[in-house]
Amino acid sequence: MTFAATRSSEPQTASTTAYTRPPSLGTAPTPAAYTNHVAPPNLSEGHSPPLSRQIPHSPQSAPQPPQPAQRTLFVLGATHHRTPIEVREKLALPPDSLAALHAELNQIEGLEEFAPLSTCNRTEFYGVASRPEALAQLQRAFCTRQQFAETQFAPYAIQLQGPQVLQHLFEVATGLDSQLVGETEIFGQLKDAYAAAQARHSTGPILNRLFQKAFQAAKYVRTHTAITEGQVSVANVAVELARDIFGPLGSTRVLLLGAGEIGEKTARAFQSRGTTALSVASRRLDRAMALASELGAFALPFWLAPTKLAQFDIVVCATAAPASVIAADMIDTAMHRRAARPLLLLDLALPRDVEPRVGDLPNVYLYNLDDLARIAEENRNAREAEITHCRELLHTRAVSLWATLHPRLTHKTSPIIRETKQLGQPLRV
Repeated sequence: MTFAATRSSEPQTASTTAYTRPPSLGTAPTPAAYTNHVAPPNLSEGHSPPLSRQIPHSPQSAPQPPQPAQRTLFVLGATHHRTPIEVREKLALPPDSLAALHAELNQIEGLEEFAPLSTCNRTEFYGVASRPEALAQLQRAFCTRQQFAETQFAPYAIQLQGPQVLQHLFEVATGLDSQLVGETEIFGQLKDAYAAAQARHSTGPILNRLFQKAFQAAKYVRTHTAITEGQVSVANVAVELARDIFGPLGSTRVLLLGAGEIGEKTARAFQSRGTTALSVASRRLDRAMALASELGAFALPFWLAPTKLAQFDIVVCATAAPASVIAADMIDTAMHRRAARPLLLLDLALPRDVEPRVGDLPNVYLYNLDDLARIAEENRNAREAEITHCRELLHTRAVSLWATLHPRLTHKTSPIIRETKQLGQPLRV
């Protein structure tokens, strides 16, 4: 589900899901940090005032040593809270784009550390900046690469600074900020994103400590609370939806498009509910055959799948394709061969694998990630007390970590760190 991008022509309507402001961590930024804006807020708190406003030293007074520049910990990006799926798929970063963008960001003066995260729920950049212009340049570089105007990006953008970044990342790692609250896939995605940033030598002492503490906090909360109990994965919600439509799943025939992690989890979830007739198709036939062997399923060449759609009751779409792979005309043809039998398409991909107008066809049920999240939200009220408890635990840890990180942000970058970054060598902290 990570690192994929495409283009969509649908209207960009803002998500109705509310974005909950994390609790204050003491020296929290002003509420402006939570507003939508294109240009980053002023990062220069702590700098000396302009020369015109300074009181000159008398000839007898000793000159004061220069004060170190204030560095800012930040997160910039867009998430499911404000951004509908048709916009998120435009902002998502596939591996090739991420590598090219990294090279551009590495040239931004004052962007001392950064780590991108791109999943189905969010595209975010965590970083440390010593110049206000660095954030504006980062946003400009990102929007340019995605061919997405900054003015279009503004309504969806989030930008947090200082201690609020800690609480946010802790909640992301724990699954509290996910569409399906408590889901565990994000933990692995975040670890992969951090490892990729480390491999590209774009993290340093601040982000290294932040991410490591986020992983520790997530493990602690998952161990000491019940936040992960119940149907808190895309796979489980998808299968329960299928049961609502078809009843017992023992006689249903399921086609899985894509042999990645989310596809495998969904396939296993169907099997755990009684499905036996399962087929797997992937652009790489060897991967389809390997997964089919593990599942006791059938492997199908990807190019043949569109001609076989009429044979299946449920199609799970979870590819990493850059554009849709299931067109409306394919489904229309299949439905004419299915008599009155319904067809369920579960589009778990970002970018979406199925053209949206497929859902307008008679007797066809199409659900994407946002649809599944809305279904899961209906059961959220029963878990609010547990969510609140988790946030309190994370808040305590975030406060403690900020007490150690904040002094580091007021110090100048070590010459060794600057030289190491320029040389493209890993930082050892």
